[in-house]
Amino acid sequence: MQQAPYSVPDYASQIRRDIIRMVTSATSGHPGGSLSSTDFMTVLYAECLKQTPGQWSRDGRNMDMFFLSIGHISPLFYSLLARMGYFPVSELATFRKLGSRLQGHPSVENGLPGIHVASGSLGQGLSVACGAALSKQIDGDNHKVYVLLGDGESEEGQVWEAAMFAAHHKINNLIAMTDWNRQQIDGPVEKIGGVGDLCAKWKAFGWRVITCDGHHYDEIRQAYAKANEPQEGPVMILMHTNMGQGVDFMFDSHKWHGKAPSAEQEKQALAQLKETIGDY
Repeated sequence: MQQAPYSVPDYASQIRRDIIRMVTSATSGHPGGSLSSTDFMTVLYAECLKQTPGQWSRDGRNMDMFFLSIGHISPLFYSLLARMGYFPVSELATFRKLGSRLQGHPSVENGLPGIHVASGSLGQGLSVACGAALSKQIDGDNHKVYVLLGDGESEEGQVWEAAMFAAHHKINNLIAMTDWNRQQIDGPVEKIGGVGDLCAKWKAFGWRVITCDGHHYDEIRQAYAKANEPQEGPVMILMHTNMGQGVDFMFDSHKWHGKAPSAEQEKQALAQLKETIGDY
């Protein structure tokens, strides 16, 4: 892992600006969950993930791996990868454009660095991560496998099949995270499908559970440190977050799950987000 040249808050602010600009320019995309996951994902990539951009390979050998199960928050993922040096920052301007490597959901056919598998069909990412983590154990590769789920996504049955599999096989190099922002496309999660007490659920499925404020950098760092302690099985970090974090008119609203801002709303949002590294 190479040392990130900027601070986490500087990266996070710039990434939030990228998200707003990308989605507005494309007139489509998913800003709400991208903004809610920004802080803890920035800590992961800037400080925790043992992966070097220039040496990245899709097979993930001898490096940590990350899988984005909630593929619709691709604006965040693309900005993170670009800002960390996986591909040119200028390429963010092609988001969702015809022929771009930066499609609405991450894809692999054009060889975009940092993307191990295509994602966006919700519920599948944890299964893929289980397979990758188990293969690392078999190969004697001591690196970790991380995967990010959403709380709305956790209404999918396949999530819990994978949860049972990971606990049963004691996959101790698997660290999952849930963006627990309480919102999904049709409204508050509890009113749509109701995942209930995720902490109790994951514990009941045999996982070690860590909870933290997904917008508090020190808590996030402590959560990752605990998750990387020696263990007998998989770990779930439940990140308490707010949909649309950083932009007041998007804050805690499901209406911004998959809606692009207008040009005027873009100006309002960017006025609240400091340009720290430089816009693309």
